[in-house]
Amino acid sequence: MIQRRRLLCAVPGLWLGANAATAQTFPTKPIRYVVPVAAGGGSDLVGRTICERWAKVLGQTIVVENIGGGGGVIAAQTTAKAPADGYSLMQGYVATHGTSPATRKLPYDAVKDFTPIGMIGGTPNVLVVNASVPARTLKEFVAYVKTQPGKLSYGSAGVGSLTQLVMELFKQQSGTFLLHVPYRGIAPAFTDLMGGQTQAMFPGLAAALPHIRSGRVRALAITGNSRQAVLKDVPTLDESGFKGFDALQWYGVVGPAGIPPAIVSRLNETLNGVLQGADMKDKLAAEAVDPMPMSASDFGQYIGREVQRWTTLAKERNIQVDE
Repeated sequence: MIQRRRLLCAVPGLWLGANAATAQTFPTKPIRYVVPVAAGGGSDLVGRTICERWAKVLGQTIVVENIGGGGGVIAAQTTAKAPADGYSLMQGYVATHGTSPATRKLPYDAVKDFTPIGMIGGTPNVLVVNASVPARTLKEFVAYVKTQPGKLSYGSAGVGSLTQLVMELFKQQSGTFLLHVPYRGIAPAFTDLMGGQTQAMFPGLAAALPHIRSGRVRALAITGNSRQAVLKDVPTLDESGFKGFDALQWYGVVGPAGIPPAIVSRLNETLNGVLQGADMKDKLAAEAVDPMPMSASDFGQYIGREVQRWTTLAKERNIQVDE
């Protein structure tokens, strides 16, 4: 009986040793990296920028595969069902692992069905208004909206999108009302904003910059903890009186649930090394993304908080996507 107990105690050690050895040789074949949008967009650019450098560090090819459709649902399902060996990864982002779980019924659990690998980074959202709106500051805008009850509207990229949820959070905290006008994507929403059919919107910074620079829309405030170099004169919502107000269009890397910890550690360490590269901030600047390296554990907690915060808001504001 004593020998049996010794044998059982030795098995976990043997497993850990094998696990560590596997991680040291990982990867030994190409890694599949799923980007849950069509090729050519901002998310695709972020993924390809990261994978180009990451592959060199890992010494193995990373094959980027675009799987669009269903707001990232198809890509997420594909990844969740893949072998948990570290060779199938996905670029999870605020929709697949934040706003969609909060606003619709999904065939996957954003927390339980995935292994968090690491954060890539995020881009803030910016409150923009049509150039004809007589408000130059956030304070003036809040006052203006309150004098126009039921007369003003805001556009979004669709029901349940981050652009809607951030504006609803703003409405909740400012005690204002604007009618929601959902569009099929951010481009048509901008067209109507610049045309005056809507008066405000809360898009991501990368999408908003060209229109801000053209003068067709005016930026009043930005989410995040600090001002952006490309919009030095635009204050954060936090410094404008909305303490703790934050929201990001963020990107990270996840894999199927159950990836061995040693492999997760190797992937996380190498990913963070890439993000801390001297030129990576400049490379991601095209999409106004700030690198945000963090541990796999911290990233997992970040995802959990995102799902919870947007779920709470969606329930309070009665936001639900009808499939």
